[in-house]
Amino acid sequence: QGPYVPARCFWVEKFCRHFSHPNSSLLPLFAAMSGNDYVDTAALEAFFGKVRWPRREGKHGRLRGLLRWLAQFSEPSEALDHVLTYLKKHQRQEMRALLCASMEDYTPSDVKLEDFFQNGRYECEAARKAGLPQWVLDALAKGKLAPFVSDALVLRSTFLHVQVENMQRPSAHSTALPIRQVIYGLLLKVPQNAGAASPSQQANELPVVCEFDRLQKTLKKTFVQAASLPTDFCDDHFPLEKLMEVPMLCRQMLLLETLRVKMSSLEPIPSHLQLPVAVTCYWVCCSEPKVKLHQLKALLLMIVSGELHRITNDPDPTVLRAEDDSIAYNEFLKWKEKKLQNEDFDLDAAHSFCQWQCSLQMALHLNQLLGTPLSEPDLSSLYTGTLVHRLYQELKSTPSVENLFSLSPKMTQLYQVLLNTVES
Repeated sequence: QGPYVPARCFWVEKFCRHFSHPNSSLLPLFAAMSGNDYVDTAALEAFFGKVRWPRREGKHGRLRGLLRWLAQFSEPSEALDHVLTYLKKHQRQEMRALLCASMEDYTPSDVKLEDFFQNGRYECEAARKAGLPQWVLDALAKGKLAPFVSDALVLRSTFLHVQVENMQRPSAHSTALPIRQVIYGLLLKVPQNAGAASPSQQANELPVVCEFDRLQKTLKKTFVQAASLPTDFCDDHFPLEKLMEVPMLCRQMLLLETLRVKMSSLEPIPSHLQLPVAVTCYWVCCSEPKVKLHQLKALLLMIVSGELHRITNDPDPTVLRAEDDSIAYNEFLKWKEKKLQNEDFDLDAAHSFCQWQCSLQMALHLNQLLGTPLSEPDLSSLYTGTLVHRLYQELKSTPSVENLFSLSPKMTQLYQVLLNTVES
């Protein structure tokens, strides 16, 4: 049910039979020596240069030769000892440690995937030892919570990925810092009275998460304090394992307060677009430098284009499509095919749109952690980088592009509602 990734199943036993290699326990060493891991294979050239095997086997001759050479050993430790004899003495200890560490990564997991996919059951000893609440484990297993959440909760550290942004400005992730702090507060349960404490006491009581981000082009480590949350979320009755017992209205209020928007302003918006619009309000409010009007309009037009694409390409035969929507969509496709007059790349605009994406990403994580008080948007039709940049460039030179969807009264009205909501 739902979207899926086509996959093929490969069997270790068949692989071994194909290459006449009876011992599958040697395959982790084979993979590590073949450069499949973080091992400096250049240091192994002494081994590959001295071992004799047929050299005329084409592109994969070395791999086939290594498999045959390993087949003479009964245990990985025995094979590893022989490999190290071909290296210089001062290299052996370090190479042994590297190869052993890589081989450990191939230890079969104790997770029974059949149970998960057939019966929905997920049991993992490592996860149980982490002490995570059962609902968090279930949500992580089903992809309803992002790895970002487990990293913050278990490792107390997160890695913020860099986008195509202006490296001379602060990281685009800086805009979404207040959202991340609320996530950390929920995960790490900030004490209720932390907000009333003196600054020195508060610094000691608030838990911190180590964030890895960039400072210009350099990796930077920062310790970020979790946010102090409202009483409903700090009361002893609602630790993390009972977060889903907090009334949905309270969870929704926390999400909206974090994004600095009121539910009343989102009511005219279709439910599946309420979260992106709330994020857009937050982006306009919190971004530095401030969002330009053409950037805002380009972003909203892009959202409208995604909505038009969604309704005109809906595979459901029971969905009625308005003729003017189809006409507007065809005109939009024609517009996209036209050559852009100004193809200059605007780095500052790219940085601003990166800030929106960072804010959306963290808002999605927070929304999921709170049990989706707002509907999740269809990300596949929500954002297209090349399109939003083109819209921004053309709006600067041709303001009439704002009327791109004028042939569809429904899309025209949607654009106006989005714009009025964000500007109000």
